[in-house]
Formats: sequence, C-alpha cells, structure tokens
Amino acid sequence: MHIAIIGAGISGLLSALELTEQGCSVAIFDQQSAGKAASWAGGGILSPMYPWRYPQAVNDLAKHGKSLYQAWNAKLKPISAIDFEIHETGMLIFDEDDFEIGLNYAAKYQEPMQRCEYLQHEQLEQINPRVSEQLKQAIYFPQIANVRNPRLLKSIIAYLKQHPNVQFFENTWIDHFQIQAHKIQSVRTPCGQSFEADQFVIATGAWSEHWSNQLHLSIPVEPVQGQMLLFKTPENWLPTMCMNEVMYLIPRADGHIVCGSSMNHLGFDKRPSTQTQQNIYKASLAMVPELSDFPVVKQWAGLRPSSPTGIPYIGKMPNLENLWANFGHYRNGLCMGPASAQLLRQLMLQQPLIVEPAAYDPVRLMQTGHANGGINPSSIP
Repeated sequence: MHIAIIGAGISGLLSALELTEQGCSVAIFDQQSAGKAASWAGGGILSPMYPWRYPQAVNDLAKHGKSLYQAWNAKLKPISAIDFEIHETGMLIFDEDDFEIGLNYAAKYQEPMQRCEYLQHEQLEQINPRVSEQLKQAIYFPQIANVRNPRLLKSIIAYLKQHPNVQFFENTWIDHFQIQAHKIQSVRTPCGQSFEADQFVIATGAWSEHWSNQLHLSIPVEPVQGQMLLFKTPENWLPTMCMNEVMYLIPRADGHIVCGSSMNHLGFDKRPSTQTQQNIYKASLAMVPELSDFPVVKQWAGLRPSSPTGIPYIGKMPNLENLWANFGHYRNGLCMGPASAQLLRQLMLQQPLIVEPAAYDPVRLMQTGHANGGINPSSIP
C-alpha cells in the first residue's frame, strides 16, 4: 500500500513510522523543511499540563507517550545516532487550587504515571532546592518526563530518510485534492505537480482548516501562538520541571531550561514579542529566582493547532474512501503523538485498537458551524 502523508510535523512523522513498520510505502509532503513547525517549538512535557483539566480522550492517548517514545528511541537511535534525551525529572505543580484534584486523579482514572504526593516546604527543598522561598508547598509527580523534541524530530527524520520505503517532498505545498467517485485520486501543488497514492493522510496541524472548503466540512482548527524562552545553566542544575499558573520550566540534561509559554491568537504570525518575553521571564523567576544569574540564549514562537476541546481528529474523513485525519492536537501533540499515530495505523490497516476510537472520529467535522460543546479553546491550559 502506498500512502501520502501531508504534513511532516510530529503527527505526520510518527504516522509514517507506524505505517512503514507495517510494510507500507510512504511519501511525506511538507510546505517547509520537515519538523520545523509547532512540533519543534514545543516544550516536550510527556503529559498534558494539569491533565484533569482536559477531556479523558486526551489523556487516554497521552498516557502512552512516555513508554512509546522510550520504545521508539531504542529502535531508532542505533540507526539515526541521535538520542531523544527522554529526561526523567518529575514535575512540581504549585497551583494550590489543583492540589486536591491532582492528588486524587491517578487513582480515579487508573493512571499510574500521574501519581503524585503533597510536599510541604522542607520536603520541597529536598526535591528541588532552587525553588523560590515564596512557594511553600507543591504536588510532585515523580514519573513525568520530558523529551528533547528537536532531537526527537531529527532522529525520526534521519531514520525515515534512510528507509527504502519512504520519500520526502519538503518545501512542497499541497493545496488540492483530485477527487473522483468519493475517492482521492491524487494531490496537487499550486504549480500543477500531481502525486498519486492509495491512501492519503492529513497531518497539517494549524494549517488544517485549509481543507474545509474543498471537502465541504467545518474544520475548526486554528493557529494559536505560543512563545518560549531558553536559559543556559550548568548541567543538571534544575532537578525537576516546575509549573505554576500555566507557566513551566523544563530542564534539559545539558543545563538548557525551556520556559513558557504564552497563548495568543495572531493568525500565522510567529514573531516573538518583547512584552510576552518579559511576562515569561518574570514568571520563570517567580518559580526559580536564581535563573536571573543566567543568560537567555534564545526565544521563539510556534503555532499550536487549536481545536475546540483539545481532542484531535483521528480516523477516516467523512464521505471519502481513502482520506484520513491525524490533526487538531492543540497543546498536546507531542505527548499524544505516538498513540495517535498508532491508532491511525490500526484504523487504516484494520488492526486491534489501542483505544476506543469514537471520541476522535472526524465525523465530528460534519457538524454545522464551529460548535464546541461550550468549551472555549482559550480556556484550555
């Protein structure tokens, strides 16, 4: 089976991995270089931030992220020579209003990785002595890890580019489907190039609304800008990830600390703003004041594929025999990515399923308007 995947972010790349492992041949298209959009820009926390604030369907995919990335890293690293750097730091959350629900969440939803403990000031100092004296208590999730997403993407791309059944078409914008008798015959570029395949996958992230008109669907996916800062400290300087009021610090093993993030509805504008940088900087120092001793070495912004409830669209697109979806992951594309791709592969190849697929069914796109069941995407952390 020959499959064309439109989009080379984490969703498209992991979908390609899953399908090539089953003997499929894959062509991957992206409007720019592979792995350079939201997937590169994110923080790489292998859990939703405050998972209890999300629909269970998000967590049903996200809970597999860490173990599946560990398995992929073991398989790809000998060939790509790039380590994903899955960093077992644990996470401290300082939001007191979330303590009770956070402490009960793991037992209620049978999610062992989300087990946490309440820490008072003395215990908190032992776990992470860098935390501000103003933060007297926290809940601590020892099993939550982060992945160094730029390295993750480089490893997957390197592996796929050497694979005999994979072709990459970078800097190739696909803007049109050739449809005949409820079936995609080929995809086309603006300059008239045409590419045929047996099956087609939309994995175009924040750009997915582009397909609404041609497919006569309402695709309520839009870009939401998130801005980040990067500090450089000594190796292993900050022992844990930290979270407070939707702002986070993510330490890498080499001493880089990723700090974020913002949420701004600015269309496809990825330019960082000075004011947002200052807000993130202040929030970072409020958690770990000593960060003021170290340089900010980089700032950037990415575009999240906002969807109404944060539940992605995964499965066969309505009214077409051979068009599939894997998009709309909003803030959790990295942690949902491995299970999302596995579910897509299982649906496409009619195999046993990792999760019940109804919640992700793109048939939702046939509903009129952009109804979202009363949940405002801006309210999702």
